[in-house]
Parts: sequence; C-alpha cells; structure tokens
Amino acid sequence: MSPRLPRVGCRELLRALKRAGFEEQRQRGSHMHMRRQGDGRRVTVPVHRGRTVPTGTLRAILRDAEISVDEFNDLLKKRRGSGRHSVDPVE
Repeated sequence: MSPRLPRVGCRELLRALKRAGFEEQRQRGSHMHMRRQGDGRRVTVPVHRGRTVPTGTLRAILRDAEISVDEFNDLLKKRRGSGRHSVDPVE
C-alpha cells in the first residue's frame, strides 16, 4: 500500500519545495513558478491562502518535482517536528 498523501496548504507546500532545493522564479496571479537549479526541474504551485491544495494537484506537483510521497512527508516533518522558534542545525 502506498503512503498516504497529507493535506497541506500552499505555504507548507512552498516551504517543503524550498527544502528540496527549489527557488521562487516568479509569480503570475495566484501561481508561483519555482525552479530547482541542480536539474532545471520546474513546478507551478497555486497560491490560494487559507485553502488546502487539492490532492490531485499536489500529486501532480510532486510528480513534476520528482519527489516521492515519503520524501515529501520527510520534508514536512523537518518543520512540523521542530518548535516554532527553533533553528535548523548547520551541517
């Protein structure tokens, strides 16, 4: 059975993508365009405050970014597991 895809808002999704190496390129209307320098992958994220990203849209974004559901859950846990004002350790 495949891992369960979490329900997330656009802000959480943007944070997770940034942790995966994506950078904001530009925004047009309610869509943020992001790009990863390492391999040139591009994704477009809908930015609708206060709404969760639909499951099918989230799955398509992760597929375009080549991020598995497990990897995405790990990227989310990096933030959720730490306190509000904690700092990520420097490697």
